[in-house]
Amino acid sequence: MSEKQKQMIELEDRHGAHNYAPIPVVLSRGEGPYVWDVDGKQHLDFLAAYSAVNQGHCHPRLVAAMTKQASKLTLTSRAFYNDCLGPYIEYMTKLLGYDRLLPMNTGVEGSETSIKLARKWAYQVKGVPANEARVIVAKKNFWGRSIAAISASDDPVARNNFGPFLTGFDAVPYNDVAAIEKLLEKQAKVTAAVMLEPIQGEAGVVVPDDDYLAKVHALCKKHRVLLICDEVQTGLGRTGKMLASEWSGVKPDIVVLGKALSGGMMPVSAVLTNDEVMLTLRPGEHGSTYGGNPLSCVVAHEAVKVLVEEGMIENSRRLGEIFREEMTKLQHDPASKGMVTAVRGKGLMNAVVIHPTPGQSAMDVCMAMRDAQPMGLLAKPTHSNTIRFAPPLVINEQQLRQGCDIIKETVHKLAAKSK
Repeated sequence: MSEKQKQMIELEDRHGAHNYAPIPVVLSRGEGPYVWDVDGKQHLDFLAAYSAVNQGHCHPRLVAAMTKQASKLTLTSRAFYNDCLGPYIEYMTKLLGYDRLLPMNTGVEGSETSIKLARKWAYQVKGVPANEARVIVAKKNFWGRSIAAISASDDPVARNNFGPFLTGFDAVPYNDVAAIEKLLEKQAKVTAAVMLEPIQGEAGVVVPDDDYLAKVHALCKKHRVLLICDEVQTGLGRTGKMLASEWSGVKPDIVVLGKALSGGMMPVSAVLTNDEVMLTLRPGEHGSTYGGNPLSCVVAHEAVKVLVEEGMIENSRRLGEIFREEMTKLQHDPASKGMVTAVRGKGLMNAVVIHPTPGQSAMDVCMAMRDAQPMGLLAKPTHSNTIRFAPPLVINEQQLRQGCDIIKETVHKLAAKSK
């Protein structure tokens, strides 16, 4: 690592909070699936800002839309109407088949909004007694680190020394329909919603059984409970469908979007649902100064059009199959010496599990891929021994195979060092 990069890392370490542990590389430019560090070295980005840059870095259509609107009007607050929110929410609701969209800024805001909506609906429509509404969540879920989000989490790192926590959440194992059914049989009358990720991202790209979401949806219908799908990471083409829930033939009662909703240009999130749920909110009961601002509406509108019009969703589905095929070959390659123990995913949301041994951990693999020559590849471990691979959906087959070669060469080199 150059002295320039070391100095920048030290500067951030000295003056910033230590709430992240980044891969030590300092980036200064991005284009499509590529990023360049401050020394000019090129890397393939196989994380895509946790799926926020599905459209690729600095997509020219998004840069143009943002630049044009930024010179006209950026923020009015919701004290007034603006000429960008209406066209944006009309496009999104028609595209996804919902009555209404509530704009927010970050993914965690969107998820918390969905919880508030579910509770409001439970009290006003379902008739749950005041302050008794409950929400069923899955263990190992992740929708942020706000107090509500960690109250619904079982991650000890996220929860340690941040209590007391909010009540009203019941956690069951992921991909366990029977556990949800048992809980609903006991407390359906006070349960407002079941909130799930169609694929658990931070947990290590955990893909449930094909019929899991459909069975949960049927239980929700049976017991008059809302199904909330957190599609902040899985939505907007990442899994090879517009929404990952489409793979199960399910239309959730509430959908939460974020990350790629702005193509990485700025924080934008959204909650979509139908009249029965959304119209329980009245003026003053929920909002955000920046939610629905003209700049974010224009960028988000264009970001989703880019995904649709440039075939990125279909590209994700096709290239995802190629990636898993290549990684499965690597798993069974004798030269890998058992380093790769599992490959899973859907679309371009994938994980490779590394057998943890000294010098061959998931972090060792990521560091070695960073250092690959002449071009590096950037990814990051999640849950110790799992590497998440999620390149921008703008990537083409040649670039994807180039990335696969870097992964293979890295694994082979590390495996060759083992006794």
